[in-house]
Amino acid sequence: MAVQAPAVVVRAAPRASRGLWRDALRRLLRNGPAMLGLLFIAIFVAAAILAPLISPYDPTVGVIGEAKHGPSLQHLMGTDSVGRDEYSRVLFGARISLTVGSVAVLTGLVFGCLVGALAGGAGGIVDTILMRVVDVLLAVPGILLAIGIVAWLGQGQLQIVLAVGISYAPIFARLLRGSLLALRESDYVMAARSMGASPARVLLRHMLPNALTPLIVQATLAAATAIIDVAGLGFLGLGPGDPRVAEWGEMLTGSAGFLQNAPYLIFFPGAAIVISAIGFNLLGDGLREALDPRLKR
Repeated sequence: MAVQAPAVVVRAAPRASRGLWRDALRRLLRNGPAMLGLLFIAIFVAAAILAPLISPYDPTVGVIGEAKHGPSLQHLMGTDSVGRDEYSRVLFGARISLTVGSVAVLTGLVFGCLVGALAGGAGGIVDTILMRVVDVLLAVPGILLAIGIVAWLGQGQLQIVLAVGISYAPIFARLLRGSLLALRESDYVMAARSMGASPARVLLRHMLPNALTPLIVQATLAAATAIIDVAGLGFLGLGPGDPRVAEWGEMLTGSAGFLQNAPYLIFFPGAAIVISAIGFNLLGDGLREALDPRLKR
């Protein structure tokens, strides 16, 4: 009687992880809304860079006889109250709004990381003092804090960058400090300390690199609201200061009185603000999902 050999079950080898950042990039590329947001951002960035080449008219020069003409083949988005081409001004406005908003977030990220790293790494009385200052700043709405800083420093792009950046710095400081406190008792941090690593080395080498992921996500999301804040300051008359400069917020201010007879003057810069903000929000949400280890497949 023949003895039947036992069946051999062959298990597929588990797929090797390609690293946190490669896996995150793979998940991000598979995220449809995030890619749509990245497309929106890429379009506005390309428009800002190529504005001098693709703009059909000088955004600062207008023809009075062509004032408030509706959209046409000659002027795709119409003309404003002094005859300037609205399409050209939206393109050049992307340069100011995106640049000022991005640099403002970067400024807030730098200041916030310095405060958060010092508070989370040092602890004790230093942590207490810095966090009380952060609590005071967080108690003031960001846009009101930015308005107060611009009113104090004066109008200008540099002043707007500092104002918006300082209004976001407490958020980044609080976020980084919380991440560092969560990592302080981690096994690898304790192991580094037991091997004689200095506090500065433990902070810079082991803790900070593992605490940057939420900051990256928060910075992307903050870029969306920063663009809105920059436009809001311009709408309130606290923009660059030169009415000839094409900036989305100041364009809304100059067109507010023509909402009934020339609504397109409000629609196009307003749509640019909304679409760019949506793009950064979609990308930020996609980054949050891609960098979350719990969603790793």
